[in-house]
Amino acid sequence: RTPTSIKKIYPMSASGAQKSPEAMDTSQSSGLIDSPEAITQVVDTMIALPSSPPSLFIDLEGVSLSRHGTISILQILVFPHEQTYLIDVRSLGFKAFHTPGTDGQTTLKSILEAKALSKVFFDVRRDSDALYAHFGINLAGIQDIQLMEIATRNPGLPRKYINGLTRCIEKDAAMTSVELQRWRSVKEKGMRLFDPNRGGSYEVFNARPMSEDIRAYCIQDVKLMPKLWAMYNAKLVSPLWKERVEKATRDRVVMSQSALFNGDGPHMAFGPWP
Repeated sequence: RTPTSIKKIYPMSASGAQKSPEAMDTSQSSGLIDSPEAITQVVDTMIALPSSPPSLFIDLEGVSLSRHGTISILQILVFPHEQTYLIDVRSLGFKAFHTPGTDGQTTLKSILEAKALSKVFFDVRRDSDALYAHFGINLAGIQDIQLMEIATRNPGLPRKYINGLTRCIEKDAAMTSVELQRWRSVKEKGMRLFDPNRGGSYEVFNARPMSEDIRAYCIQDVKLMPKLWAMYNAKLVSPLWKERVEKATRDRVVMSQSALFNGDGPHMAFGPWP
């Protein structure tokens, strides 16, 4: 049964039926955004969005995603509009972040840096590292689902180690067996193309036209994030833990921008609390 707190953030269909993130068909509305004109239209959809609950759910893909690699795709789910955009950062470069909306002022950069507008990531560290190093973007107004999951674990469970997105979806997304199998199939098809351990290459994120399997993988990455956010947010009732999560999220962004930050290695598996 879906908790009431989760139902509240799901939009209603025209018939009044409740729609959950996994039921939303973003596949028909998620073309690759690869021109300044298209960026302007995307930015316009993000002006005056509600911030509570969050409206924007974000992920990135790239080749060695970090200050030492590249950003290929920026995925943005605009939740109130049930719309997922795949921004072609590889092709657009700085234009992706500096092209304004029709107001002549708002850009993706200003949106990502706006403290008053909540943006949700899952483990913001590598994404922040890459955005700051390559495009000078200083993320603000961030909520990190990974930290929310750690903070809301049942009493007595250790908080030393983080869980990845796959583990969180399998454990907490409350999908049916059919939905879970469909999700695993999309994930597996994508990983076979980009995972070097399976004979793939991350360069597939730079291939144009984009493979339909990679496109589906990118969309799926953000599609279930609202449900995870709602699940953990409903459990995050302690003011003390809310403050700890907010501070740890800010610390992650600051750390990712430091000269000594390394986004690879066993240290990345540790959470901020013992």
